[in-house]
Amino acid sequence: MTPIAWATLRARWVTFVSTFVALTLSVALVSAMGLMLGATLNLPDRGAERFGTAPAVVYATDPTWDPALHDPGTRSLAAAKGVDKDLVATLQGQGRTVLDRSFYAQVSGQRMRPGLAPLGHAWPVAEFGGYTLAAGRAPDAADEIATASGTVGEKVTVLTAEESKTYTVVGVTKAVGFEQAVFFSESEAARLSPRVEAVVSFAPVDTLRSTVGERALVLTGDDRHKADPSVAGDRDAMDNTETLLPITASVAGFVSIFVVASTFAFAVVQRRREVALLRTVGATPKQVRRMLLSEAGLLGTVASLLGCVLGYLAAPLMTNWWIRLGISPEWFAVDSSFSFYVWGPLVGAFLVGLAVALVGVWSASLRAARVRPVDALREASADTGGMTRGRLVFGLTGLGIGLLAVALIGFVAPDLVLIPNAYVPILLVPILALALLAPIAVGPIVKLLTWPFGGLKGAGAMLVREGTLTATRRTAATAAPVLLTLGLSLSLLGATETVNEARDTALRSEVKADYVVYPDGTPGVSRAVVDRLTAVPGVDVIAPIMTMLYVVEPDGGLDENDGQAVDPAQLAKTVELPVAEGSLSDLRDDTIVVPDLWGKDMGESLDIQMGDGTRVSLKVVAIVKATPGNDIAYLSMKYADTAKYARTGLARRAQIKIHPDADRSAVDAALQQAITGSGTKLWAASAWVGNETAEARKINSLRQQVVLGIVVLFCFIAIVNTLMMATADRRRDLAVLRLTGATPKQALRVFATESLLVCAVGFTLAALAALVNLIGLRFALTSLFGSTPIVVPWGPVVLIGGISVVLALLGTVLPAALALRTPSVELAGVRE
Repeated sequence: MTPIAWATLRARWVTFVSTFVALTLSVALVSAMGLMLGATLNLPDRGAERFGTAPAVVYATDPTWDPALHDPGTRSLAAAKGVDKDLVATLQGQGRTVLDRSFYAQVSGQRMRPGLAPLGHAWPVAEFGGYTLAAGRAPDAADEIATASGTVGEKVTVLTAEESKTYTVVGVTKAVGFEQAVFFSESEAARLSPRVEAVVSFAPVDTLRSTVGERALVLTGDDRHKADPSVAGDRDAMDNTETLLPITASVAGFVSIFVVASTFAFAVVQRRREVALLRTVGATPKQVRRMLLSEAGLLGTVASLLGCVLGYLAAPLMTNWWIRLGISPEWFAVDSSFSFYVWGPLVGAFLVGLAVALVGVWSASLRAARVRPVDALREASADTGGMTRGRLVFGLTGLGIGLLAVALIGFVAPDLVLIPNAYVPILLVPILALALLAPIAVGPIVKLLTWPFGGLKGAGAMLVREGTLTATRRTAATAAPVLLTLGLSLSLLGATETVNEARDTALRSEVKADYVVYPDGTPGVSRAVVDRLTAVPGVDVIAPIMTMLYVVEPDGGLDENDGQAVDPAQLAKTVELPVAEGSLSDLRDDTIVVPDLWGKDMGESLDIQMGDGTRVSLKVVAIVKATPGNDIAYLSMKYADTAKYARTGLARRAQIKIHPDADRSAVDAALQQAITGSGTKLWAASAWVGNETAEARKINSLRQQVVLGIVVLFCFIAIVNTLMMATADRRRDLAVLRLTGATPKQALRVFATESLLVCAVGFTLAALAALVNLIGLRFALTSLFGSTPIVVPWGPVVLIGGISVVLALLGTVLPAALALRTPSVELAGVRE
């Protein structure tokens, strides 16, 4: 049957061009996204930076620690404690050592360069990172520093986690590309940061490994890069990419595969009469299936190969697009070599494309092979047979799963709506289920939509209505891309905007402060700034210091969690926390307030390891309601110093509540004076909330652009392809209209109106799918944040719907207009 397959491909090239284009673009999309995913697993190698010339580095870290599961800037318990003091003493007894103490330090007025951490070190470690003095000398006294900014002899203010202090610049170094460093004398660095991050040792490596054992890592060669600040910086820079890419790839890939499979199946359904003729001349059902699968195999092989080539070429362009959007760092790139991370995704995309073509045709070929020879004698081409049993089963199963998922999210696991990687795929289920069930929904929807036009004069309305009703599978197939396009737009945009609104409302209700002091060109607010703010008369100030709590579980394991050290007296005055049990006023040095997501009970004593290695027992005196990402515990300021070990030791922000009887103008002036030169900015609370929500919306907007941009673009192409296939196969319908007296303009009007009706069917099904999704979302957010309205950005949705309509009209009118150039008698003689 292969020669017949070749002949069929040549004879029905219009239909097969559409399926070829759809499959090629689908494989190109899958391969491009696969190459980007491969690139995230094979990031470019970087040589050692801070310890580039060090013979060996002893570095404290936990090999089982997965930074992807924690917020940027957090450390494992081993890394937080640093190199053990006893081990440091042992290493110092074996020969020359240099201690590296890394901590936040920044010259006041010096803004952070993107991707470069402002860090302080003791001067001796500078030699290993390629630092050289351009002027001056090394710092020796407690009030001396060396830095790449400033001039020798200049007095500058240096911001650290705990203080703001004036130093004299005695040395100017050449800048490096991996950090913004301020170098102190050894004694001053030890005062500012007792934690030893790494030890450079000149002892023999074998002796060193034997001495260190399992207490730390001994890094040599390229492994020394593991101790560089850019390792954490690179992960932070890739955080958005690694979060967004899998969900974009899964949604885009799944949608494209679904559309391609539907397109191939529709192409087979259109050839009912042709298959009947083959059956008439003696072809067996097995031969018919073999012919159809041969066509799909030939088409799928060529299209998949071409799609892989296009995907290979498009991956760098897509990567550059992500970089321009600010999602990926500038150094992120797709590998162009022939490594596994390149040929693996390409081979996978090729196999997926070929499999989709074969599976899409195979399911339709089973039905096509059962066509009776007598069907070749039929002149009518009505297709009111509904849908196959398999499609009905899959559609109903998918709808049931979608409804169950919506119910579970709404009433059992509402937290999932705040996890895009888990929630967005769930939004697809009702949309795809309705796409599968479209053939049985077409009739009722068409009758409902055309009912108001039943009284119109002329035959146009009747022709459109009946033409659509007598071709339910064609209508369902052409409406599916419209359904996917608008359904995804409504669901994804509506869900994103609604979640944003709920979070904004929650943030506004939580902030009771009048002012917020927020970092401006620095990574946080230092304790010195907080102390100056607290000293202003007539205000209450709270500035939580982020730390880590390593809760010891009954099995001996550690559960790493976020904690905030706060002033218990100011907590209730400045922040509105949703307390489920207990009272915030009971927070003391030996107690703790935990989020409900931790699953702890009131009165329970928690065994906690702090970042500096101390072990404490804290009693739970209050439980607050929390959402994923905000499940933070509160403990007293006694533990603020542990933040210098587990994190930077800085506060994210300071919230200020002004006393009712205070002189507002005097307080405002005093607050401005307190933050002068501190790298912070004073915001009115309402303005700060607006800025915070704007930043969050910006990130979510980028995610929308990427996911929707890729998916909607593919759906737009699918709309044009499918309608061109459907219209090109209706040359006889055009001939009948012309022979019964319709003018070319009237014939085009009938086809265009049918196209609009198909879009209306797709829009209706999309609205139903989005309604199911958004109702579930409403219940989930209500349980998390209280009453939450559904917010749909109608502007973008209407624009996407309008473009869909225009493309559908073009995909219908253009091939019909070209067909009308053929004389009607010749059109009528066409046999399918």
